[in-house]
Amino acid sequence: MATAPLSKNTLHVVIDMQRLFAEETAWHTPAITDILPNVLALSQARPFDTIFVRFVVPQNAEDAKGRWKNYYRRWSSVTLDELDATVLDLVAPLAAIAGPGSIVDKETYSVFGSPGFARRLQNSGTDTLIFSGVETDVCVYASVLDAVDAGYRVILAEDALGSGDMKAHAMVTEILVPRLSEQIEILSTEAILDLWRD
Repeated sequence: MATAPLSKNTLHVVIDMQRLFAEETAWHTPAITDILPNVLALSQARPFDTIFVRFVVPQNAEDAKGRWKNYYRRWSSVTLDELDATVLDLVAPLAAIAGPGSIVDKETYSVFGSPGFARRLQNSGTDTLIFSGVETDVCVYASVLDAVDAGYRVILAEDALGSGDMKAHAMVTEILVPRLSEQIEILSTEAILDLWRD
């Protein structure tokens, strides 16, 4: 079956392409180097239809909510008591094209946990979400499941996704996502760009 063209109400959602994951921190995700050219290609093709999501860590574990306190006790080395806040910045090539209002901060795995994000999509008439970024098996997957639940057409840019654990990445793309094949499509960057024409 042929893949339908993308609607004019398509939004590219770039998840956590930040220095926090690109540099030598406890959350270093080497796959960022491999996927960055494709994330960049999608972002440059439609900069006004792209948002950049940043995972924002607390100052310290005690500043986190609920069970996130335990999480950040485990990962205290990535709190702002230990790292400079600039690690939350997007990686340089993406920071250079991120326009005003195109950055969304979240304190949860899913971007839908960011206050006002769902309303922003509704207000703009968005009906399709393309996901790229890291980590496939954590923040990307959590966001994808929320998007599916909300009824959006969901597309994963297969060659623009990565994880610190590439076995877990493969588990999502090869086993979990195909179980939801009526709701999630997996396409290459090239295929997405071919479908995303004015």
